[in-house]
Amino acid sequence: MDLDSLKIRQLTRDELDIAVEWAAAEGWNPGHHDADVFWETDPVGFVGIEKDGELIASGSIVSYGGQYGFMGFFIVKPELRGQGIGTKLWFHRRDLLSSRLQPGASIGMDGVFDMQAWYAKGGFQFTHRNLRMQGIAKPGLMADQVVHFSEIPFDHLNEYDSKRFGIDREKFTRAWLNIPDSTAFAYVEEDHVQGYGVIRRCRKGYKIGPLFADHAEAAEALFQALCSQAVGMQINLDVPEINTSAMGLAKRHGLTEVFGCARMYYGDVPNIDWNKIFGITTFELG
Repeated sequence: MDLDSLKIRQLTRDELDIAVEWAAAEGWNPGHHDADVFWETDPVGFVGIEKDGELIASGSIVSYGGQYGFMGFFIVKPELRGQGIGTKLWFHRRDLLSSRLQPGASIGMDGVFDMQAWYAKGGFQFTHRNLRMQGIAKPGLMADQVVHFSEIPFDHLNEYDSKRFGIDREKFTRAWLNIPDSTAFAYVEEDHVQGYGVIRRCRKGYKIGPLFADHAEAAEALFQALCSQAVGMQINLDVPEINTSAMGLAKRHGLTEVFGCARMYYGDVPNIDWNKIFGITTFELG
């Protein structure tokens, strides 16, 4: 294939839906309304390769206010893989996203394990594994400290999210908390937010993400509250393996590993307390 003839360009909103369908075909099980939030977060953060007027590859280059970037949605149509298309798009995305960020800002990604060595050649360093843990939601207790997110001023929740995620992603968080077919709870002690989580409906079952908590008791209470919204349904929680308490929570509730990605960074590794991350938000946007 003549790689020089390929056109790399931004995706349209409709083409992001195509990328989501490709993700579904890969078994990534996207949420029903993920694309709406992703697009609202960064409308120019999605690119692809066009061949003869047809979209054949996609990838995200989302910038969080220039302070941090995340690469995801890296997909080449299956019948065209192994011809250098992905390599061309991946390096273009890395360099374009770098140009959209402030000097010294890092880029994160969750890459499939088989590609970890390849991503390392592109300058990304491995920090840990994020494992998709899957099971069936069971009835749970609603602890006194757990409240619906609407009872908490948004600024308080956003401040908490910013501490856990590492940077302020206000636009994303506001949209994520209000995504259709979802529920969010916060854990509050002594008038302070000490955790929160979101559960949303996906192509199959539900995903919990994020699940942030200052301690294991808060994570347990939030997990039970979130599961109570999907009793009997499949649930997925993407757990940082380095958080042993999070892994213990997942296994205690009968969740087993079905998939995973390597968290890697280009540039400085952000200062994130992974002991307070019991479930990442998404593999696609961090």
